[in-house]
Amino acid sequence: MALHDDVICSAELLYAELKIPKKYLQRMLTDLSKGGFISSSRGRNGGFSFVRDIKSIFLADIINFSEGVDWAPKCIFGFKECALDSPCAIHNLWTENYIAQVKMLTTTSLADLKRQVSAG
Repeated sequence: MALHDDVICSAELLYAELKIPKKYLQRMLTDLSKGGFISSSRGRNGGFSFVRDIKSIFLADIINFSEGVDWAPKCIFGFKECALDSPCAIHNLWTENYIAQVKMLTTTSLADLKRQVSAG
């Protein structure tokens, strides 16, 4: 949708472009609509369009709304807490990469992605 943010996209068009299960697509569109990212209109010329400017929609916003992510660094092994007085061998590398991923998600907007795709 971000590639065509000035057009109302039908569910059929999105289904054909994305090639994902229809039920999953419908659930995603419903969730994005409830989250205030997109709006839907019914009828022959109906479809979905962005409510907000895509420059102001960041990947982290979408992920946080749909998944409810806790952005605090997590232990790579799944422990509730790290033993910071005696961290594992991968702790610093994992934390550094995790922080870089969070930064990318919180600073990359749909407009940024659109530019990257358009540039090839």
